[in-house]
Amino acid sequence: MYGGARPLRALTTTYYLVIIYLLNAFLSMKTDRREMCAAVYVLSTVTGYVLTSALLLKCPSLIHRKKRETFLSRHISHRGGAGENLENTMAAFKHAVDLGTDMLELDCHLTKDEEVVVSHDANLGRSTGINAKICEKTYAELPPYLCKLGVTFQKECFCEGGDDKRIPLLRDIFDAFPNTPVNIDIKVDNDTLIKKVSEMVVKYDRENLTVWGNASNQIVKKCYKENPRIPVLFSLPRVLQLLGLFYTGLLPFVPLKEQFLEIPMPSIITKLKGPDSLTRGQRVLTWIADTLLMRKALFQHLTARGIQVYVWVLNDDDDFQMAFDLGATGVMTDFPTRLKDFMDRNGISKLE
Repeated sequence: MYGGARPLRALTTTYYLVIIYLLNAFLSMKTDRREMCAAVYVLSTVTGYVLTSALLLKCPSLIHRKKRETFLSRHISHRGGAGENLENTMAAFKHAVDLGTDMLELDCHLTKDEEVVVSHDANLGRSTGINAKICEKTYAELPPYLCKLGVTFQKECFCEGGDDKRIPLLRDIFDAFPNTPVNIDIKVDNDTLIKKVSEMVVKYDRENLTVWGNASNQIVKKCYKENPRIPVLFSLPRVLQLLGLFYTGLLPFVPLKEQFLEIPMPSIITKLKGPDSLTRGQRVLTWIADTLLMRKALFQHLTARGIQVYVWVLNDDDDFQMAFDLGATGVMTDFPTRLKDFMDRNGISKLE
């Protein structure tokens, strides 16, 4: 699991031998000198910890073997590009792939007859106008999408689709785009859904082209247990734990099983709701979240360990620029054409 650790181990061993020597000397001193020496001992220990943590934050390869990257995604199409075609439809996915997207992001549910379908909501109301759950319908009974859907991450924006309004099966995407990486959000905690998605990924030989997970730590754990060969995303609790490790300096010492970090850019909430509609408390929380999450040092450390960092869901040039400036591996967007144009103008490619 670890590589290139011998020089650091030698340095660490020497450091602690010195500490032991100083401690023995300290214990042999008279009581009136111990208070001053205790301060020196504590200071030297803390200094050693801080310096070692800072070194490993910059050079994690000293103790961690870099994760193997089977693909690198800079341009990621959210729900296939929900701002340019009806979300999660074959038309959206085809448009994004034809445009040259590096990755398709999609969401999965299980129907009553245990078909794995690509749809964001568990309830069909928003997308089809029918108040029913996907799990209560067979695949043949699923209604088509509405002609017009709101774009979740773009203020007062709607997408009007063409002829394709069918809710697709996951295997349709695998059949149509065999070489395109896919980011799968397992939307419900369902063992059968997880098992079926895993079986399908294996059947189509896509373990090196797929990442899956959910904000729920329980779902991610089940995904990893079902098939540890498919890379997993950080769940929300694990993101919070990651931040705790980062700000206490412990992150460089801790192994991580996840290979992809997907996080929102908190500041986009002011664009979605408008700064005037947020309370002072909401603005403060947004600022705090943005300050804690959007850290270049964190992104650089993770990418040095082979963990890709995706920022979502960004839909304008200013946010694209900010994400890439911070060192994000890739950006997830509802407008794949807009992101492609930005990347072309700025010379950003997936080969960087």
